[in-house]
Amino acid sequence: MTPPVFDAAFVARLDDLFRWRRDVRHFDTRPIPERDLQDLIATVAFAPSVGNAQPWRIIRIRSPALRDRLAEHVDTASHAAADRLVDPARRAHYSTLKLHGLREAPEILAVFNALDPLAGHGLGRATIAATLRDSTVTAIHTLWLAAHARGYGLGWVSILDAEAVTALLDVPATWSFVALLCLGTPLAPSDIPELERRDWQAREPLADRLFER
Repeated sequence: MTPPVFDAAFVARLDDLFRWRRDVRHFDTRPIPERDLQDLIATVAFAPSVGNAQPWRIIRIRSPALRDRLAEHVDTASHAAADRLVDPARRAHYSTLKLHGLREAPEILAVFNALDPLAGHGLGRATIAATLRDSTVTAIHTLWLAAHARGYGLGWVSILDAEAVTALLDVPATWSFVALLCLGTPLAPSDIPELERRDWQAREPLADRLFER
């Protein structure tokens, strides 16, 4: 098979995709067509993984009761996180932020990492076991970009207790929690991160994070 040619126009569009990919918290409640959802999830298989181990394990949350319990748990964790902020102004600002779309997003996915998958036969992870988790995170990023390219958005919910979520989802002991994701159509697409728009944290210069030795 002849490999495709990625011309300058494609590269420009790809750069647009990187700029416009956002962590989405505000969702349209309309469902994602099942074919679209399956096509999106299928893109995960194209992600790189150490030893081709493909350690990602994805749970689609279909139960309304389970969704409600997850949302309540995240709200509780968020309130606790606010209480730990020492600066009163920062704490008040935090309380105005919308930090998840678990109640509105049409699809909720939980992503886990297999701790010792048979696939890959251990290649590449004997000295750095974290490469398995790194592979799963890369798969999430692949899904993130694929979603935006198709007009959907993804939000990564991080204010939670991983052990509590793992217990709620009743997964094998050989799986490690990585992410709780909201997936759907964003209400207001933007090329500026919401936390920057809401004056929580601006994007800082890459030069401050680039070093040479």
